[in-house]
Formats: sequence, structure tokens, C-alpha cells
Amino acid sequence: MEVKKYRKRPVIVEAYRTETAVVVHTLEGELTAQPGDYIITGVAGEQYPCKAEIFEATYEEMEE
Repeated sequence: MEVKKYRKRPVIVEAYRTETAVVVHTLEGELTAQPGDYIITGVAGEQYPCKAEIFEATYEEMEE
């Protein structure tokens, strides 16, 4: 089996940081976002929570 390297395609998402615990209905089921987590809306309209440290290491804010 040959192992290859892959790079994540650049994708633009919308996100906001939640101030309260909130239940997010994801494709995998219900997940609870904690205060300070980001709620991301993906390219197909799906939503999912993301811990702030992971979000900030993965995404950068775009200028409008």
C-alpha cells in the first residue's frame, strides 16, 4: 500500500463564537457547544461546533 500526502482544500466557512452552551444538530447527531466554542456552517449548510483553540489554529479571518 502506497502512502500519499494530501493537503486540505481551501474552503470558506461562516462561523460565530457562542457565549452560552448550545445544542448543535450535526450530520452525526446532536453535539453540545460550550461557551467560547465556535459554531461553523460548512459549504453544504451543515453546522458543527469546534473548540476555540482548534478553530483558531485552523482558520483565519477573511477581510470583507
